[in-house]
Amino acid sequence: MGPIGLHGGGEFLAGDEPFLRLVLEAAATGTASGDALRVSVVPTATAGGRPDLSGAHGVAAFRSLAGSVQVACDAAVVPVVDAVSAADRRWCAALSSSDLIYLPGGDPGLVVEILDGSPAWAAILAARARGAVIAGASAGAMALAEWTWTPRGGRAGLGIVRGLVVVPHFERVPPAFWQAERMAHGRDDLGVLGLDERTGILSGPMGAMGPNGPNRPNVPNEAADWRVAGAGTATWLAPAESEPITARDGELIALSWSPLAAV
Repeated sequence: MGPIGLHGGGEFLAGDEPFLRLVLEAAATGTASGDALRVSVVPTATAGGRPDLSGAHGVAAFRSLAGSVQVACDAAVVPVVDAVSAADRRWCAALSSSDLIYLPGGDPGLVVEILDGSPAWAAILAARARGAVIAGASAGAMALAEWTWTPRGGRAGLGIVRGLVVVPHFERVPPAFWQAERMAHGRDDLGVLGLDERTGILSGPMGAMGPNGPNRPNVPNEAADWRVAGAGTATWLAPAESEPITARDGELIALSWSPLAAV
């Protein structure tokens, strides 16, 4: 299974290079030497607005940074924006053959409504099964989790990461708000992952990153380590815990309550 990246928003803007570089490097690790890195930017979350613009920003950012990981980058927009495009064989083929699939922000409800159960989502899972990196920013990250808030209310997410809700733009959100929202939707069984803007985390197995990294007291062996990259902070509050765990750029954070989904 390929790594999962979750990002707090402000994607593709100046200052977001550390996270973009991290996911590019992870994708390049699983790519044969000399092959162009196949990057798909999927602007489903902006289907109600300007998905072309969102996608173009992502493509430009990845192409600009590709040289820093010393790989050729074949980045393209995969415009899955409705049920028809989510079933289009061209886009499904592009997704299943990708090395990195990135879901930018927008409306998390659209991501779930359009992708859930679709051929495009099956193609994304197939890509991950052979090692591709799947990453989401803001609404994209929210939708990848077990539960998400949407403009139309709370609902189940795509569930590629279980046991949590993602709160992007975390530095702007009062703690009392997201705690109250979680309780109001009856999901106090879920941990809260808060991600500041221009900050993300990338999953990785504990064994590969060592047993004694920072911010990891008494972590069970089955917990996944996540590496933080970016200008801000990643904050983790497990259910029934009163004290959050925080980590910054270059550190590891263990989301001990949320194993990666076995999909």
